[in-house]
Amino acid sequence: MAILVGLVATSAGADNIAEGKALVELNCARCHAVDRTSESSHSDAPPFRTLSQRYPIDALEEAFAEGISTGHPDMPEFVATPEQIQAILAYISSLGD
Repeated sequence: MAILVGLVATSAGADNIAEGKALVELNCARCHAVDRTSESSHSDAPPFRTLSQRYPIDALEEAFAEGISTGHPDMPEFVATPEQIQAILAYISSLGD
């Protein structure tokens, strides 16, 4: 039974990461590098793989929850639901794995 529970949790985590990846590809990839290797197309937009090194994850969570309206000068306002925020943070965290 413990194996089944572990598989469900891993699958849910993978789904959350996949949702986060889809969200950042749709909303952020125009300026930010959202993968493990590429460079950001906007010079003021840090690659997502560096965000958890630059900011504590809980600070990112708070920024997403408040609606990021500043970052780099050309950044549009970004508002996400709590579930989307968790998915985005899961994806950002996965980039360090």
